[in-house]
Amino acid sequence: MIEVSFDGASVGNPGLAGGGVYINSGGSEIRESIPLGVLSSNHEAEFAALVQALQYCLEKGYRSVSFRTDSQLVNQALEKRYVKKAEYAHYLERALTLIDRFDLFFCKWIPDEKNRNADALARFAIRKQQNADKSECGPL
Repeated sequence: MIEVSFDGASVGNPGLAGGGVYINSGGSEIRESIPLGVLSSNHEAEFAALVQALQYCLEKGYRSVSFRTDSQLVNQALEKRYVKKAEYAHYLERALTLIDRFDLFFCKWIPDEKNRNADALARFAIRKQQNADKSECGPL
């Protein structure tokens, strides 16, 4: 079983957002920083990161995965297969569609301090976007 930690982060509401995916597969590590553009909130970034992590795992051919998240909102939405806020509903629908393609899927809530790898990757994705925005401005 592949262990996948994911996290979303944003600077501002709305603001630039990033996703981080950290995979530990039999001692080898995979780290992905995913720029997510401008999103409405950190919660939206968490849902977007979930979808990105699921897509990544399917593209790599992983069939049995155990996801870890520090977002109680995302974890509860997956458990209940329901989310209150309409702005997250399409992310949940997409995630559930992707989850159905796995042979085995688990998701577990973990505290922030146990999700540092994915958090650092999400924050790196934001920095990449900020640096790209600065370089597009050019000299005055």
